[in-house]
Amino acid sequence: MDLTTTYLGYTLRSPIVASASPLSETVDGIRRLEDAGAGAVVMFSLFEEQLRLEQLSLNHHMNFGTESYSEALSYFPEPQEFKTSSAKYLELISKAKAHVSIPIIASLNGTTPGNWVKYARQIEHAGADGLELNLYSIPTDPDLSGAQIEQMDIDTVSAVCSAVGIPVAVKLSPFFSNMANMAKRFDEAGARALVLFNRFYQPDIDLETLEVKPNILLSTPQAQRLPMRWIAILFGHIQADMAATGGIHGGLDAAKMLLAGATVTMMASALLRHGSGHIATAERELIDWMETHEYTSVTQMRGALSQRHAEDPAAYERAQYMKALTYYKAVQR
Repeated sequence: MDLTTTYLGYTLRSPIVASASPLSETVDGIRRLEDAGAGAVVMFSLFEEQLRLEQLSLNHHMNFGTESYSEALSYFPEPQEFKTSSAKYLELISKAKAHVSIPIIASLNGTTPGNWVKYARQIEHAGADGLELNLYSIPTDPDLSGAQIEQMDIDTVSAVCSAVGIPVAVKLSPFFSNMANMAKRFDEAGARALVLFNRFYQPDIDLETLEVKPNILLSTPQAQRLPMRWIAILFGHIQADMAATGGIHGGLDAAKMLLAGATVTMMASALLRHGSGHIATAERELIDWMETHEYTSVTQMRGALSQRHAEDPAAYERAQYMKALTYYKAVQR
């Protein structure tokens, strides 16, 4: 059974990729993911806001007490405290590359154009095989139009792709007025892959403390429907690879995404629930399904049930919505 696939220009042994999560925060964690069979690993995200706060904190400690007498050297932080998250992140990339053979894809979540490029270059120099741009923002300015927001995203991707030599993937939101058009524009801007889709974690309110707090819920298999639909629609219309993420918990979920047209399927929530070894379980499920349905390779599967090749192409569009409602009413009776 041939499970090999290609992603970002690399040949992977398996289409099951470990998505960004705390499991990739150490070299040992990354090695466990490789040992379990991951085709590649996407590292946890580096956030620009976190780096900015650390820089402000460092500046405070470096300047605190400078008006005191010169012998007061204890005012300065210890050298080991100088190492910021970015330095640790870059060091982890270098160490991981020395200990594993699968592609290591860094994940960057920026907020300002200049820093997107700055940190992307640093990540490239650290030895990452690829870079995933995590386009996660919540536009709240009522005077900012959707077209302006879309252009800022395109400009960011174009600037980063022009600044680095490693392949760039874009993890994007589904909340565009025309998803198909944006996918085409990201493709034309230089993205080698699109990761569909980013999850927008919603805040919650603690009624006891009266505070707004984060509320992280791991995905369920139902979350796969949205990326599956758009991967099926986009297959054959863009050059970029497509990575499916969200709701992929086992080999059967991976099979659906590959049939829709995905190049790789990314897994995080299932690994956090069951551990890195779950990759091997999912791979076995995928192989069993392929054998039962007489598929000999992932390449043979890819896009077989995309909109382009589906018996009923309209099933991925409005017709599916009408059929779903009709079916539900019929069952209720």
